[in-house]
Amino acid sequence: MKIAPTPGLVVLIGGTGFIGTALAEVLARAGWQLRIAVRDTVAALRLKPLGDVGQIGAICADVRVPASLAAAVRGADVVVNLTGLLDEKGGQSFEDVHVKGAAAAATAAAQAGAKAFVHLSAIGADAASASAYGRSKAAGEAAVKAAFPAAAIVRPSLVFGAEDGFTNRFASLIASAPAVPVIAPGSRFQPVYVKDLAAALKAIIEQSASGIFEIGGPEVLSMKQILGFIAQETGHGEKLLVDAPDFGARLLAGLGFLPGAPLTKDQYLMLKQDNVVSGAYPGLAGLGIAATPLEAVSGQWLARYRAGGRFAA
Repeated sequence: MKIAPTPGLVVLIGGTGFIGTALAEVLARAGWQLRIAVRDTVAALRLKPLGDVGQIGAICADVRVPASLAAAVRGADVVVNLTGLLDEKGGQSFEDVHVKGAAAAATAAAQAGAKAFVHLSAIGADAASASAYGRSKAAGEAAVKAAFPAAAIVRPSLVFGAEDGFTNRFASLIASAPAVPVIAPGSRFQPVYVKDLAAALKAIIEQSASGIFEIGGPEVLSMKQILGFIAQETGHGEKLLVDAPDFGARLLAGLGFLPGAPLTKDQYLMLKQDNVVSGAYPGLAGLGIAATPLEAVSGQWLARYRAGGRFAA
């Protein structure tokens, strides 16, 4: 009996995070060999059970140290760069990770002879963005294109799922606070389920696609609508959601604090911008993926924030 060949080797740079874990699982199920290139290889051990014995390995690498990437991508058919920051801290900067790091990853992939390179960017990547985050994402895209012209650049909107840092953070805040200030209540998002994003990345990898992809979910929701939904879903629909006036939000951002979570000035500027697909680039539908609405799956993890937990009446 012939044994079907494996699709090949994918290297996930920064593959231990929220999105990387979902992508590793879907690629492992499809038979790909995976090498997780991260600074902390111990953190990658939890991904091994997602595949068969020997299917998922790990190697130490850091996009801020270009020399460390050569061994990480050696023999790769596809390289996926998932590294990114929401805040400049711990000695890491947007310039080092989003721009120089992205360039180093794309250059290493090209030099290794990889057939494809996929770069995870973000909706909001714009050289004219008010936020340093948005400008650095745009500069990173340009650097990737220069190093690997046939790269695929993927721009997701707000990503949600069981382990996300957004719905869980605000569910916890809503459950514990008598009232919740809503920063940028009118800003619009197009939340996308992490498993849909992983399926999109898999399709792009398997099609050796190139160009820009904008990945959003089936609904466009304002910040206040999202928080209102979370409140209802967690059994706290009576909680008061208070629109934070612009001057108050700026003050909170200046202090580097939002009740329940850090908020930097740059993050505030990011929140002030709509985060929806433009329609100018392919998305989930173009990749043959049906988009999952937030309400269809969020009960799987938000129920634990209800009084009495998920089994409460």
